[in-house]
Amino acid sequence: MNTVTIKERIENIGDNHLMTTAETPLRQDAFDITDEAKMEIIETHFEVIMKTLGLDLTDDSLSGTPHRVAKMFVKEIFSGLNPSNKPKISVFDNSYHYDKMLVEANISFNSTCEHHFLPIVGKAHIGYVSSGKVIGLSKLNRIVDYFAKRPQVQERMIMQIFNELKAVLQTENVIVVIEAKHLCVSSRGIKDESSFTTTLQYGGVFEQQEYRDDFYQLIKKE
Repeated sequence: MNTVTIKERIENIGDNHLMTTAETPLRQDAFDITDEAKMEIIETHFEVIMKTLGLDLTDDSLSGTPHRVAKMFVKEIFSGLNPSNKPKISVFDNSYHYDKMLVEANISFNSTCEHHFLPIVGKAHIGYVSSGKVIGLSKLNRIVDYFAKRPQVQERMIMQIFNELKAVLQTENVIVVIEAKHLCVSSRGIKDESSFTTTLQYGGVFEQQEYRDDFYQLIKKE
């Protein structure tokens, strides 16, 4: 029987795109230690990485980099991994009985490719038709930001945002479009600086072409 090592399996996969689950893969002990303890561990290991690359950490410009990176990872760009950072979302009864589409377009986000830990930069467009509940506009931005702040693939990110909106709004009438530039494509590998990736997820009334067409027309105006 041929035994394939982890390194050989990774080399065989190469740059092929993978997404194993719609949920972010987390270990069961992911939150057994505090953020501060995580930062100390990351700082130590990132210092080793920098020294291995040959950098002189006695230089004033570099000496604080391991700490800055550790803090950035835990408190900023990967803060969406921790459920305690999930935004508090309040919904309200649709007391004014608005029964048409609501669209929030051009929601900017910064995420991180989980394959190379390089930035994903883009915009999300969200639409929904109320089934009795509405949400504050800024909360749509916060939901996008929360799921963006973790290692991601774009397909998973859009599914997480879509599923969260359906749950919060208690409706299937949701549509999400994400357009993003992946630096793992533009700054390494093929180095294509002009391409971007678009994903689409929808349900409920948006299964009907006329609703999707109206949505596309509205986001094009932004």
